[in-house]
Amino acid sequence: MTSLLVIIVVVLLAVALWQLTKIFDLTQVGSSSDDSQVASDNDNNIQGYVMFGFLAFIYIFTIYGLLKWGNLALHTPASEHGLLVDSLMNITWVLIFIVQFITQGLLYWFSFKNRGNKDRKALFFADSNKLEAIWSIIPSVVLACLILYGLYAWNNIMFVDKDEDVIEIELYAQQFKWTARYAGQDNVLGKANVRLIEGINTLGVDMSDPNAQDDIVVSELHIPKGKKIHFKMRSQDVLHSAYMPHFRAQMNCVPGMVTEFAFVPTYTTAEYRELPFMVEKVSNINKLRAEKSVELVAKGGTALDPYTFDYLLLCNKICGASHYNMQMKVVVDTPEDYKKWLSEKTTLAQDIKAAAATEKPAEEGKATTKDSAVQDTVKAVIDTVKAVVAKVAMK
Repeated sequence: MTSLLVIIVVVLLAVALWQLTKIFDLTQVGSSSDDSQVASDNDNNIQGYVMFGFLAFIYIFTIYGLLKWGNLALHTPASEHGLLVDSLMNITWVLIFIVQFITQGLLYWFSFKNRGNKDRKALFFADSNKLEAIWSIIPSVVLACLILYGLYAWNNIMFVDKDEDVIEIELYAQQFKWTARYAGQDNVLGKANVRLIEGINTLGVDMSDPNAQDDIVVSELHIPKGKKIHFKMRSQDVLHSAYMPHFRAQMNCVPGMVTEFAFVPTYTTAEYRELPFMVEKVSNINKLRAEKSVELVAKGGTALDPYTFDYLLLCNKICGASHYNMQMKVVVDTPEDYKKWLSEKTTLAQDIKAAAATEKPAEEGKATTKDSAVQDTVKAVIDTVKAVVAKVAMK
């Protein structure tokens, strides 16, 4: 509502300024003002200097933005391929800033140098092969190098050897949560289909598949440091995107198909929390939260809990009303802690059997209650008939 009021106020101010301008023009009727609508040399000079002012604004704001918000960008990557992604990104940024600095400077310099002057005539020429070659060949070469480097990075990141020792994990997306399925001891994920979703089998795993018998379904993702994780991704309903920013990993989850991504974690959660930049970042966040908590408590609210860093799996597609809340905690353990955590989890087959065993006594209890009610009804009917027969006999 506040934003709407601000917009209305801005619009009304613009209308008021426009009306004041019209009133000012009417007050100038009869004066010797120039209303030819043709720019004079003075007008051109003013516009030229205004252009230089705007150029200075662009440069100053760019530098200010880098100094002010540069620390908000992702820092140290937590995966092996993250360094390659960051290298490609940094090269692209450097090229963009260099080209922007040069082209914007030339644009406004030539606009000022060749501004309108009644004593100067513009030179016209149809074409220049030299200029055409310069601004065609140089961008083509630079873009070709970037594309080739990007393809090299992409192939290195996406390539997974069939014989490579990896951990198979499925990421299952649905509005608005993530679920993970581990392949178990055989390291082969069982078949799955959304048509098989029933009861606690919320992923539609085909329990007739032998490979599905040791699959483990969890709501918190644990992965070991230094081991390649091969993710297979499915979506139950709409287009989602599995996004793990600190691992520089993102892949769309498309209904009706399986997509893949793999990476090797390089920092455990505990190790990443202890990195100097993260310690400073968490400290700054908790300082802001403490200040906000003072305001909330003063208004009768509840203080905010201190922030602790965790890796997160997010959805990077606007998938519905609760898209912002679609996230899952990711924990990077040491290999030993990972094995211990996984060994404590029950398989999906065990969970289904346990659920069936729980439901059976409940169904039997319902059946027993139903039979007892029928017996009571029959007994009441018999007693009523006996009473009627007795009364007739007495008569």
